[in-house]
Order: sequence, then C-alpha cells, then structure tokens
Amino acid sequence: TMAVARVNLLALTSWVGIARLFAVVLSCLTFSLVASTGNFRGPFGTWCMFTWCFCFIVTLLVLLLELLELYPMLPLSWEDFTSAFSMLAMLMVFTSSVVFPATFISSPCSSNKCARQAVATTTSFLCFLAYTVEVGLTRAKPGDISSFLSTVPGLLKVFEAYVACLIFSLLGEYNNSSGLMWCVAVYSICFIFTLLIIIFTIGRCLAYCPCPLDKVLVGYNFLALLMYITATVIWPLYSFKGRPRPESCGRNCWWDKHLGVTFLTIFNLIAYLVDLVYSSRMVFVRTP
Repeated sequence: TMAVARVNLLALTSWVGIARLFAVVLSCLTFSLVASTGNFRGPFGTWCMFTWCFCFIVTLLVLLLELLELYPMLPLSWEDFTSAFSMLAMLMVFTSSVVFPATFISSPCSSNKCARQAVATTTSFLCFLAYTVEVGLTRAKPGDISSFLSTVPGLLKVFEAYVACLIFSLLGEYNNSSGLMWCVAVYSICFIFTLLIIIFTIGRCLAYCPCPLDKVLVGYNFLALLMYITATVIWPLYSFKGRPRPESCGRNCWWDKHLGVTFLTIFNLIAYLVDLVYSSRMVFVRTP
C-alpha cells in the first residue's frame, strides 16, 4: 500500500512555520542579490553563497516535508534534526552577515553594485533573526527532554561543533610546537565526539548505549572543559610570546588568525562550561 500524503497547513501558519517562510524568502533574496553583483569569488564569498543556498534548500525541504506530513517516514528524530539545523543555520547566516560586508563592501558605498551588496547584508541579517526566532520557538521548555538537541545542552553541542569548525578554518602553520599541537588535538578530539553525539542523537542511536547516557554526557562535558582550559592558556602563550604582530601583516596574516583562534577557544570554553552546568542540573537536580 502506498502512503497518502496529507496537507498540514499548520506547517505554514504556525509561528515556527512563519519564521521558516521568512528564512526561505530572505535567504533566496540574499543569494540572488549577491549573485547579481557577480562579486563573490574567493573562499569567503564561496562560503557565504554556500551558506545562503544551503539554508534556503534545507529550510524549503523541511517546510515541504512538514506540509505533506512525510517526515515520519524518515529514519531519524525529526525534532532533533530540525532543532540542530535551525541552530546551525542561525550560526552560519550570522557568520556570513559579518564576513560578507567586511570582505566585499568598500567605502565609500555609492555605486549600484555596492547598494545591492548593502541590501544583501541587511536581508542576510534579517534571515539570521528569522532562524533565531525559530530556535527560540522550538527550544524545549524546562523539564521537557523529549528531543535532546532542542534543550540548552543540545543546542550548545551544535554551537561547540560550529565554533570548532571556525577554529579549523583559521589554523595555519603552528611551527610544529608541542604546545600548539596539543591545542589542535584538543580542538579535534572535542569536535569529533561532539559531532558524534549530534549524529547519533538525530539517528536515534544513543538509546543503544549500554551506559547511563546522561551521566556519560556530564563526564564528557567535564573532560572537554578541562581540555579547553589547557588550550585557552597554552594557545596564546605559545602563539604570541616573544612574537609581536608584524608591521607588514596583510589580510591573511598568521598573527590575526592566531588571535581569532584565541577568542574562539574562549567562546568554546564558556560554551562547555554552560553545557556542563545545564547537563548536570538535568541529571542531578530533579524538579517535581
């Protein structure tokens, strides 16, 4: 027997559906405006265009699957998938909204091309706000752990993995220094385990874990926090000690990249700390 697709108009008329519709329209408008300028070459331009196109396609697919109620046929946890994607899209679009104008808009902005780039930046930022609203609407309420990735620890897992990707994009040469190599190992190990947690949660595989999963996650967060504390201290110490910023430092200066890694490391350190606090409360503090 063939499954009959039903139309669920609530997928478009609910607040979450409206936020997704705004995200689809704004992301489409953004990459169309940028494409009309023809100025999006290079790694930063390619990344921004990929972000807007990727978010447009996946959000449109999510809307169609919910509109036709076909998502139960997929072998995954739909709530976890949509929560993780909306968080990822929010972070990606925010990054593009900052990177694109900083890279491609020059001052003074008086040409028609520059005006389109400015409008694209505005629509990209509005798209970021649409995804932010979706994250807020789909976030699990206190006491509700039906879908892990919609809880604060679950959303933080997506944030931690994304920040680690940004760190990898800034890693250049680290002079075979044992201290910097340890930091790279910290970023890689924590990224791999966090990504596996996200994938296994969406794929409904964590239920087969023979250990108490909630306590395992608390233990992992504690170890990741300790590792990031060492990286927060060691990375700037080995990167900048006795190495001031060169005067002829260009756009791709190693010193600036290492400074970016330093700040991103601090961001992830804070994220793992908050993650540990929230996950510990979920495990050890039982609310009536």
